[in-house]
Amino acid sequence: ISSLHALAANITAAKGISSVLKTNLGPNGTLKMLVGGAGQIKLTKDGNVLLKEMQIQHPTASLIARTAVAQDDVTGDGTTSVVLLAGELLRQAERYVHEGLHPRILVEGMELARDET
Repeated sequence: ISSLHALAANITAAKGISSVLKTNLGPNGTLKMLVGGAGQIKLTKDGNVLLKEMQIQHPTASLIARTAVAQDDVTGDGTTSVVLLAGELLRQAERYVHEGLHPRILVEGMELARDET
């Protein structure tokens, strides 16, 4: 597998987990129904609960989920926002990579922006 295919797969995974949680954000967020193996049903719009209950297989999506859960463990909030921010950063990065910009240049730009804030 080429590095561009791996990068595309990682970006797709981030966009996927982001799209699942996107509808949870804010006071008008929608409830999600989780069904356990024994048939138990849980309704929630809490991103932390969703991420802990989801069986995420992709390593990048799993990393984003663990980061978001750690955010919630430390501050008590922000799980969904972390996932949406990571997904959007990678969505925007995808545009530039398709235009031929090397991913390392994107990372350097993001690090520069982080340092400036």
